[in-house]
Amino acid sequence: MKKALIIGVSGQDGAYLAKLLLEKGYEVHGTSRDAELSSFSRLKHLGIFSRVGRHSMSPTDFRSVMQTILEIEPNEIYNLAGQTSVGLSFAQPVDTTESISTGTLNILEVIRFHKLPARYYNASSSECFGDTAYTAADELTPFQPRSPYAVAKASAFWFTSVYRKAYNLFAASGILFNHESPLRSPRFVTKKIINTACRIHAGEDVPLRLGDLSVRRDWGWAPEYVESMYRILQHDTPEDFVIATGKECSLLDFVEKTFSFLGLDYRDHVEFEKNFIRPYDIPFSLGRAEKAERILGWKAKTRIDDIIAAMIKWEMERLQDSSRGIENFNTM
Repeated sequence: MKKALIIGVSGQDGAYLAKLLLEKGYEVHGTSRDAELSSFSRLKHLGIFSRVGRHSMSPTDFRSVMQTILEIEPNEIYNLAGQTSVGLSFAQPVDTTESISTGTLNILEVIRFHKLPARYYNASSSECFGDTAYTAADELTPFQPRSPYAVAKASAFWFTSVYRKAYNLFAASGILFNHESPLRSPRFVTKKIINTACRIHAGEDVPLRLGDLSVRRDWGWAPEYVESMYRILQHDTPEDFVIATGKECSLLDFVEKTFSFLGLDYRDHVEFEKNFIRPYDIPFSLGRAEKAERILGWKAKTRIDDIIAAMIKWEMERLQDSSRGIENFNTM
């Protein structure tokens, strides 16, 4: 039985990845900064809480990282931890950098220093590409980060690349474009839109406050994207892969589709909020995942309309359960 360690198992991707690996027969362990205080609500929602070994680990503390990895002795390590909000990274640049970049370096150093045979997956981000002048980005597109989050992710990517080449580690990065699901935190704009629209449909008088609606993003389905993580570590050689749908959609289109699905006109409910404008944003983000399809056999299947419909269905069911006093998963 293979053993996997998911660093950051309590998040959206960590929970879906844990479920996938359990289905494939893995012994799965996961970390959060304080496993005793963390609710692991996403693991509970997926019905796998009791099947995942849970450990406290701080990625920025080298001793903590070393003790955890040496105790578990995993065959595969998936690093999904770190501060995940692009917007918040402008307010908390130091914490963002340390949690992503320093955390990655600590993991790689443990693998290198102890000569561990574990395969390592680094969660990189399309934010690293920055402005690509309205063209699709692939593995050869240069990085032009536009946020502290993107800078930290770019640093983690290059640490992974350097350790792979300098120390012959099986270390690879998945450069993932935006991917959504019902397990998204309300901090993310897609979940905020879905949640607010569903509340309005249910009769609440609440506005949806948003910033720049013209930005365009490549949105995929998170359960499919974690499959790419697994496939990257099963490949014969460690390589980096862009993971994307190859289709883009504006935030305005996302809002309009969501409200239309519920029989509402977004213009009656959306308000502009200048405080939501990022200091240095990306107007257009689109990925080209031809390498992943050619080498890994991975291709995105779920499109934006289906993603919105699935998230709305889940959110409406949650609101109905809540109104009846039934406890349901909540990402708040």
